[in-house]
Amino acid sequence: MERPHSLGLGKSARHYDNDWLTVLAMLIIFFFHCARFFNFEDWHVKNNQLDEGMTLFVAIVAQWIMPLFFILSGISSYYSLKSRTSGRYIGNRFQRLVIPLIFGTFVLLIPVQVWIERYSHAQFDGTFIEFYPHYFKGFYGFGGNFAWMGFHLWYLEMLFVFTLLTFPLFIFLKKVRLQELISGAATFFAKNGAIFIFGIPLFFVEWLVNLQPEGVGMRGFGGWSPFSYLVVFVTGFLIAFDLKYREALERSRFISLALGLSTTSLMFFFHIDLTPLGDFVEYTLKVLSRSFNSWFWLVAFLGFGSRFLTFNNKILKYAREAVLPFYILHQTIIVVIGFYIVHWETSVMVKFFTLSVCSFIVIIAMYDLLIKRVKALRFLFGMQVKK
Repeated sequence: MERPHSLGLGKSARHYDNDWLTVLAMLIIFFFHCARFFNFEDWHVKNNQLDEGMTLFVAIVAQWIMPLFFILSGISSYYSLKSRTSGRYIGNRFQRLVIPLIFGTFVLLIPVQVWIERYSHAQFDGTFIEFYPHYFKGFYGFGGNFAWMGFHLWYLEMLFVFTLLTFPLFIFLKKVRLQELISGAATFFAKNGAIFIFGIPLFFVEWLVNLQPEGVGMRGFGGWSPFSYLVVFVTGFLIAFDLKYREALERSRFISLALGLSTTSLMFFFHIDLTPLGDFVEYTLKVLSRSFNSWFWLVAFLGFGSRFLTFNNKILKYAREAVLPFYILHQTIIVVIGFYIVHWETSVMVKFFTLSVCSFIVIIAMYDLLIKRVKALRFLFGMQVKK
């Protein structure tokens, strides 16, 4: 997880709202993956009793949680590129994203999840040590076991790919004249409601990719197409150029929240899906509702964060360093603990509480007692190695 800098201008200024939003998003994705243990969709390991409430929670959160991560990462990219040379920018992203991805995918975190999935789905009967050599046989999703996208670590892989793809564009946009043009456009977007225009590119991309749901519109990565994430990532970079974008987000926070809630109700309580069938108008309205629902939530999060989360304290100082290791660890720990409580005869809510609390304690203990204190582990988990 990139630790985003501020939306505002000024090299020395730091707007802590983006740090808080990253931490908040991490907590939400943590509870989201705890809920995946109980929802109706298949997962690596499933509870012996599934739940409609958890299914609805997962569906609603999937609308905006990963777009939120990508827009924060786009904002972070602007400030990272502003304060580093091109080589250091790419090198920093490689160290923070690719090293943890390789470590998690090849060594322990992801192989454990694949083993538990195969074991719980009666596809393998043996210990993890016995399974590990089989992990490298074939690609996951294509009949094999090797999780080439790193399961939940796909975000790190995709973000690094986006870093490379957008690098020439971002260098081009940071030319003085183009910066002046983008900052000048901020005057227009500062007008009431104009910030919602940024949702239009997302709508167009979604409209196109959803025509091929098994191809470019595949939603196996957090519920959205990679092309949609790319649009959100670039949008985050653009809105970091000028303080007026930040002010527009703040002014639009209440209407965005209201629109987000209302469009969520329309989508999920009237069962609007994205199947590209039916007439042109129906399909367009479906895609329009989903695209702008996500953008409304993004504006609300950024706006309220900018307004109320501009402070720093000891909790934030600890959390913003811990957030990347927490992300890398969280799903594996949830899956492991879930595996051992599957057959408990108790209610869904008791299990959800148990899974959430125990997983959180284990993750924090592993981070605080081991990862942050051992230089080799700091490096493997994408943290800065202190000299």
